[in-house]
Amino acid sequence: MMKRILAITLWVVAVSFGGKAQTWQKTEAGLKATTHKADVEIQFFTASIARVIKSLQSSSCNKKSLSVIATPLRTNLTVKQQADVLTIKSESISVQCNLTSGTIRFIDKAGATLLNEKENSTSFQPFNDAGTNTFTVSQAYTLDPDEAIYGLGQQQAGKMVQRNLKLNMIQNNTSDYVPFFQSVKGYGIFWDNYSPTRFVDSAATTSFRSDVGDCIDYYFMYGGNADGVIARMRELTGQAPMFPLWTYGFFQSKERYKSQDELLDVVKKYRELKVPLDGIIQDWQYWGNNYLWNAMEFLNVEFPNPQKWVNDIHSLKAHLTISIWNSFGPQTKQYRELDKIGALMNFSTWPQSGSEKWPPIRDYPSGVRVYDPYNPAARDIYWKYLKGLLSYGIDGWWIDSSEPDHLDFKPADLDNKTYLGSFRKVRNAFPLMTVGGVFQHQRAVDSSKRIFILTRSAFAGQQRYGANTWSGDVTSSWTALRNQISAGLNFSLTGIPYWNADIGGFFLSRFRRKLEDPEYRELYTRWLEFGTFTPLMRSHGADAPREIYQFGTKGTKYYDAIEKYINLRYRLLPYIYSTSWDVTANQSSMMRALVMDFPADKNALDINDQYMFGKSLLVSPVTNPMYVKPGVNGKDTLQVEDFSTIKSKETYLPAGADWYDFWTGEKLTGGNKVSKQTPLDIIPLYVKAGSVLPFGPAVQYAEEKKWDTLEIRIYPGANGKFVLYEDENDNYNYERGIYSTIIFSWDDKKKTLTIGDRKGSFPGMLDSRKFNIVMVTANKGGGENIVAQPDKEIAYAGKKVAVQF
Repeated sequence: MMKRILAITLWVVAVSFGGKAQTWQKTEAGLKATTHKADVEIQFFTASIARVIKSLQSSSCNKKSLSVIATPLRTNLTVKQQADVLTIKSESISVQCNLTSGTIRFIDKAGATLLNEKENSTSFQPFNDAGTNTFTVSQAYTLDPDEAIYGLGQQQAGKMVQRNLKLNMIQNNTSDYVPFFQSVKGYGIFWDNYSPTRFVDSAATTSFRSDVGDCIDYYFMYGGNADGVIARMRELTGQAPMFPLWTYGFFQSKERYKSQDELLDVVKKYRELKVPLDGIIQDWQYWGNNYLWNAMEFLNVEFPNPQKWVNDIHSLKAHLTISIWNSFGPQTKQYRELDKIGALMNFSTWPQSGSEKWPPIRDYPSGVRVYDPYNPAARDIYWKYLKGLLSYGIDGWWIDSSEPDHLDFKPADLDNKTYLGSFRKVRNAFPLMTVGGVFQHQRAVDSSKRIFILTRSAFAGQQRYGANTWSGDVTSSWTALRNQISAGLNFSLTGIPYWNADIGGFFLSRFRRKLEDPEYRELYTRWLEFGTFTPLMRSHGADAPREIYQFGTKGTKYYDAIEKYINLRYRLLPYIYSTSWDVTANQSSMMRALVMDFPADKNALDINDQYMFGKSLLVSPVTNPMYVKPGVNGKDTLQVEDFSTIKSKETYLPAGADWYDFWTGEKLTGGNKVSKQTPLDIIPLYVKAGSVLPFGPAVQYAEEKKWDTLEIRIYPGANGKFVLYEDENDNYNYERGIYSTIIFSWDDKKKTLTIGDRKGSFPGMLDSRKFNIVMVTANKGGGENIVAQPDKEIAYAGKKVAVQF
């Protein structure tokens, strides 16, 4: 096992160029050098990860990272000097430092340049940060002209490749900024700074510029491909724990259920209709009023018996997630305690008025203030009251406004003092700190229930805190739907794998007739079809309810399409849950931009409306209206339904693989565009040849039935493998090896499926079961329904079985 090391100076060398002396010293972690431009330190955390620190004074950068939790591991390094260039080399990469300019270059083990700092681009500009003398810091790099990069968090611009853009990176409602990008060349850069940051990319230069920094501090990591880069990022910033199985079912929510009875009736209605449901969400104001904002108590008279309410939800086999915020009203207990320790900030946030009328009546200010999550004592106070809600048996937290809401912005607002300095200095790490505070406190007292946090903002490292980030209060429009795809993919490419969006969009302002507008009904249905193939499937929004029965009754187009995809989500649970294990155990990602699996296909690199869901399913959501046309009603021109012609969508099938139409079983050749008819209940969905795809039973909630009979679909045309993962579905026993895996291996040449020995065990594990094997063809195995006559029925008792076709 590699050991953590202390940086120990081995030797010091003094050299002279042009009459000026530079010195450098080798350490066990790397080296330190004094150049004409700055002091430079290079630390190798592993053979593939190097940290670069530049400062004007070595003593000025004694920094503890908020995102990085790794420490340098013992790594075999060699240092070589040639003229004024130092080269420090591991088994994976080399880093060169020019002793005159301080410029850094990164090289792979074959000697090819991966990335260069731009010459003379290191900058330290003196800056007074709320009375503290520090710097505004910047560093530029030179990328290849056609080099595709990805990541930087979540933006709503619809761009897949993140070139030729300018970003003002400061967290807000619908933009989550992570100063990290990765390249199609197989490397990544994490700029470890939490202040407002400007990212600029052009053909000539790519740069980060942060308002506050005692030093320049960034990490270069080489993974060879996108999965490898993400693995390196999680090695630095933490692994993603597993969510419970139920969180991969369907969630219903709205802004907001105004009584405990209203919410409970929604769950009852889903059970009555036999439409699957696992999660129900209670949004804000169960605490009473704006002066009691986020009291974390049921002070609203419409919630008279919260314990019975939670028990009733659980008796219906559903799970409750409840809204909590990062601010407190002046009449709450939390406000008073936080105020005493100076842990409340002074800037305008939501809600701005004590009245709930819209627009806000500013003559009656709410007095709500954001707390300081950087302060450990403040996080303790937050948990002190939140654990009271946990005692009811609530299953998950909806941490809203975790960016947080910052209204009527003034630059002086960033002068607010936090435990770690000015708010400006640590601004973008706010979500990391508040989400982390909840996770760490709950994990310290309870391992029987996996932590599930739904939150609106994120920063580097947040994957380690059991959080799924949603894309904010986006509007309901086709453009917004389309933009969610690239937003979620680039977010995932920063190493944070769990993301979702409000199905249907949050605000319905564009649709005057709300749910009566046929274009909105079509938009909602298409958004839900997309949401089926995201890490969290959650219907939510304002202005109108979104429950399935608001869109018709069984036998009508919208209802049936919605029900079809909810049922498909549940049939895919063995695939989705096993994929979530791959995320935790092997640093994988659930939503996968095409660059992750097809980096050599240049035609796939900048597609912004397709992606892989897991490693088998290619998803191509419909993001344009197809079944409405203008109509006239009196003086108004209105949209009306028009299903007279079935429309189509074109999809690119990446090269390097053959593909199957999921709905029909038709085999198709990669490297081509194909057109697929898309009636309301169909989106283009393709399965990669070589896939082994497990399908579970039809259920009303995730744990209704054991997986004692699974349908295993084989898509021939290439060798393939799938690992079926199972455990107790909740708790953290999997961290102690209490789970099982079964490997399904398909040998395409021999036409043989090998079901391996079951590895591991857990309480409640099935001793024996049946696998119904289906060889997919154009005549068999297409669609979401159970295949009536499988090709083979295999009785499996945990021992290896080979099935010949």
